Amino acid sequence: MIILYCFAFLSSFSINFCKGCDKSITTVSGTHAPKQLCSGDLIFEDDFEELDLRKWQHVQTLGGGGNWQFQWYTNNRSNSYVEDGILHIRPTLVAADHGKHFLHSGTIDINGGTPADQCTNPKWNGCTRTGTREIILNPIKSAYMRTVNSFSFKYGKLEVRAKVPLGDWLWPAIWMMPRWNQYSSWPASGEIDILESRGNRHFVKLGEEIGVEQVGSTLHFGPDSKHDVYSYTKFSKNDKNGWNTKFHKFQLEWTPEKISFSIDDDLLGTVVPPDGGFWELGKFSETNFENPWRRNSKIAPFDSEFYIIINLAVGGTSFFSEYGENSPYKKPWKNSSGRKAVTDFWKAREEWLPTWNMHTDDSHFQVDYVKVWAL
Repeated sequence: MIILYCFAFLSSFSINFCKGCDKSITTVSGTHAPKQLCSGDLIFEDDFEELDLRKWQHVQTLGGGGNWQFQWYTNNRSNSYVEDGILHIRPTLVAADHGKHFLHSGTIDINGGTPADQCTNPKWNGCTRTGTREIILNPIKSAYMRTVNSFSFKYGKLEVRAKVPLGDWLWPAIWMMPRWNQYSSWPASGEIDILESRGNRHFVKLGEEIGVEQVGSTLHFGPDSKHDVYSYTKFSKNDKNGWNTKFHKFQLEWTPEKISFSIDDDLLGTVVPPDGGFWELGKFSETNFENPWRRNSKIAPFDSEFYIIINLAVGGTSFFSEYGENSPYKKPWKNSSGRKAVTDFWKAREEWLPTWNMHTDDSHFQVDYVKVWAL
């Protein structure tokens, strides 16, 4: 469908200047969403000349993302800032601000008195915690930024130019979550992971480097949290030089028929669901669940608007495999330890902290730009 925008210039005669616009299949919402959509238009962009908090909301929580990650997400310019056109997300030590004893005896209460200071996720004791010797407070501060209020979209092309951090147990991510949970809570409404990596220099699983030499992209989906079959939709790529040595373009193309991931314009992987959609792809007919996507398109649950997330996590009890071998020292916690894992992690700081090179930018997750185009 072609929409024409015409402007008349009147003198002794009339000339019409008309601009063609191919109608877009993309939909958008939010305070920074464009009013008019044409196919191919750049519809969202941040080149980080400033830290625009009208675009990016900081998550503020101690919750640990459901797998007891070790960071405290906060809105602080020590942890998220812009310098020379680059967004930096930087991990820092809580003990540097409050002392080591605070971790096992202090209380953190992030229930703020103004909208910008409010705790954004109370789940998993996310707003208030008191440390003990057995389960210390989150020892790392970091940042998690999202466009949940400013921009979400359905179908389009996204590109983020970024450089991942170097440092054991750092977990950078660029990903997307559904704005409205169209099909119920995670993972029924989907999750799109454009980039994930591990900062470890030498972390090997079954002979494969899975640390900073590897990056991955994944779709998460399933009828409930115990049936997330992301292994069917997971892609990874290795580079012996390490993905931390320079900036790369991490790309997503999302249509009503397929979802594709690329790095530096090279295709990483494509998911094309069969006629039975993601229900058939995930083999969920073998379970007792009812198909939550049966009334919708075969790309469901990836047929609603998603918003963009950039964050730097640390540790946790899921992403760093128990079967991975780290050198020159072993992983200092067990995933089965649950909340106690953070204490074991902190006790081993003389092993992992030197790998962060905190006097440099090595441990920073750095982002040059974020761009989204309409289809």
